[in-house]
Amino acid sequence: MTFEIIVLGGGGHGKVLIDALHRQGHQVLGITERNVREDSPSVLGIPILGGDDIVLQYPPDRIKLVNALGSVSSLSKRQQLFEKFKRSGYHFLSVIHPGAIVAADAQLSEGVQIMAGAVIQAGASIGENTIVNTRAVVDHDCEIAAHVHLAPGVVLSGSVKIGQGSHIGTGATVIQEIQIGMNSLVGAGAVVVRDIPPDTKVLGIPAREVKR
Repeated sequence: MTFEIIVLGGGGHGKVLIDALHRQGHQVLGITERNVREDSPSVLGIPILGGDDIVLQYPPDRIKLVNALGSVSSLSKRQQLFEKFKRSGYHFLSVIHPGAIVAADAQLSEGVQIMAGAVIQAGASIGENTIVNTRAVVDHDCEIAAHVHLAPGVVLSGSVKIGQGSHIGTGATVIQEIQIGMNSLVGAGAVVVRDIPPDTKVLGIPAREVKR
């Protein structure tokens, strides 16, 4: 059965996803925005349909969703949006930019987003609703849980484990076999050389815990 695509959010991350979808050969039906401006009825030529709940007017078996809500430090709203529509029976499309490199045996869950220049190596697994952003590198046998954001330029060495809901900031590096607990925040440019407990924020070279 054919399906139509609705992108949830028309901000900066939404623009990147729409471009990737077009490069994959997909057509986008429309975009949802919580605050619709009369002077901005479209994004990249794609019409804004209304708020998120307009999705409920479309049957779940005819629609695929793309979660375009980005993150800076907290992924909770992005996770909530994903789970809200999953409970209503909708499914999320995975977006893989043609310029990404993904190993044949890599495991990608529902709704993952692999952006331009990203590399996913052999044996890696990526959890649902996770973003592997521009030029991020996930080396062999890494385990990335659900609702994670690997920001642009992140480098994960082999066998790293990232817990659910964690944000790894732009340009951060994580050495091999490190474990990062759920809901943790690694600051931009940090170098992680030891395990990080859940709900922890770290910054610097080497990365050290700071108060959130």
